[in-house]
Amino acid sequence: MNTLKNYILYALLSFLLIGMVFFGIKAYSHAITYENITTEIVALQGAEEQAKRQLEIFAMNLVGDVFGTERQHNFTALNTKKIHAMQEAQAYTRYFMYLLGGVLFSFFFLSLQAYTFFGAMSAMITLIFGLITPLLMVTIHKEVDYLGDIVLSFESKGVLGSILKLFENGDIVVALVIVLFSVFVPILKVSTLLFVSIFMKSDFAHSLVKFFKFIGKWSMVDVFVVAVFLVYLTANKGDVSRAEIEVGLYFFLAYVLVSMLVSLSADKMLHQKNNNLGLAL
Repeated sequence: MNTLKNYILYALLSFLLIGMVFFGIKAYSHAITYENITTEIVALQGAEEQAKRQLEIFAMNLVGDVFGTERQHNFTALNTKKIHAMQEAQAYTRYFMYLLGGVLFSFFFLSLQAYTFFGAMSAMITLIFGLITPLLMVTIHKEVDYLGDIVLSFESKGVLGSILKLFENGDIVVALVIVLFSVFVPILKVSTLLFVSIFMKSDFAHSLVKFFKFIGKWSMVDVFVVAVFLVYLTANKGDVSRAEIEVGLYFFLAYVLVSMLVSLSADKMLHQKNNNLGLAL
């Protein structure tokens, strides 16, 4: 009976992981759409386009709305699509987090080994979307007489995009530090947790979990926050800047929390194993 119950739980958790991948792809797709539409809107807010818009408004004031305002209609339509894309990205991100919460809630029904495995799988999925999905959008703009608000520059970045920009700007040391602690260490950590959950009898497993639990206390949150500020500062070259958080940030922060919980689970699992061995001896 317990075996059947476990199979049902494993099947349910597998569907939750598949659902996470589906909703993650949807959130990523809409986040990219939002980024692309914003790029189009920014192009319409340059000095040349703003000058044309002001001339159209001036002409309309003289002769009335004879020819229509196709440029304004396009601008309004793009803004509507932009809002819809962001709402969809946020909605699918919420669905993703609900399923992730379901995986974490399985702690009360699974063995520590099974929970560590499914938790590590969910952490890996969350990490991947956290790395590839845009997390910060920065717009540099300036108010110009007679033209209005002119956009000077616009950038939307994720973790990987930020690293590439740092390399391009010659900040190689900073880029390598972020690669190490925001990409390499997280992937290695989750892979280790998967290894531990499958080969929990390995003597090497306990030392691995203990090591990654130690470095995880400072490597994940602090370095990631520093990375976000670096991205912001590297783009802050105008008089006025506006930074907008995107859904990639929530994926990455969710990974940080999940990886910590799964590390604790793996550590507890190995402690139980050692205690059982001690009793057997």
